[in-house]
Amino acid sequence: MLLGLVAPAQAQVGTWWQRNEWSVAQEHAATHVSERVVAAVSAAARVRPRHGRVVVACMDGEWHALPPRIVAEVLRLDGWEVTFLGASVPAAHLVSYLHRHDPRAVALACALPMRLPQAARMVDACRRTEVPIIVGGRGFGPDGRWAARLGVPWAADANAAAALLADDRALDRLLVADRPQAPVSGEYTALAADRADLVAHCFAQLEAAVPQMAGYTTAQRDATLTDLGHIVDTLAAAVFVDDAALFGDFHEWLGEVLTSRGVPLYTVDIAFRALAERLRDFPVAHRILRDREGK
Repeated sequence: MLLGLVAPAQAQVGTWWQRNEWSVAQEHAATHVSERVVAAVSAAARVRPRHGRVVVACMDGEWHALPPRIVAEVLRLDGWEVTFLGASVPAAHLVSYLHRHDPRAVALACALPMRLPQAARMVDACRRTEVPIIVGGRGFGPDGRWAARLGVPWAADANAAAALLADDRALDRLLVADRPQAPVSGEYTALAADRADLVAHCFAQLEAAVPQMAGYTTAQRDATLTDLGHIVDTLAAAVFVDDAALFGDFHEWLGEVLTSRGVPLYTVDIAFRALAERLRDFPVAHRILRDREGK
């Protein structure tokens, strides 16, 4: 039921929100129903643990908690003793928990690629506990390509996670395998430090080029600032893993979302040009932005 019904239904809810066919309120209501179904399955299924303890948690700043909760429940049904720590777990708190309880493994979830830099920091922190790490979620790419950049195994779904955890020798190899540190570049660090200024610059350029913004409500202005923040964060994540495809995928997704809400796409072009203008001395970011012109 969890993988055959709840997960596909929740994916459909996300599609309806993306197409603006459902409001945020409807999406939240549907998610609550899905959470109750997961809780009901958990209460009804009596399974005696026959494996060790696994900790499942969302990356710091990651609030999409339902998919990892489904993973946690599938692992429990598979015989693991599972502790689900929920959404947005601070790295320091997770590390403290791992030290205290010494689980067999920790599974970390990331739904949005823009959170990859935070995911990398969390992975590096968990490595110091000597607890094997697996990761999952769309934030690592549809094929887990960005998990590979961080040197951690990626599970496409709950069944794949269960298969990874079932291989004791593979888990033990994770502790002695080469474990590359997160590929932090000076360009990424500077982008992250300049985030607020970059968002403010893009907003000012939009106000100057789009007269209609003078009549924006507070909610509309806040939504625009949020979108600009997502653009900057995703660009920084693409620089972080040195993969323009990350930003290209986001650009296509953003275009679909804005079109469904009646926002003209030329506003995105204005924001991209404003960023490219400010980031002339950032070769990777500048190239990524120029590659998206006219697309």
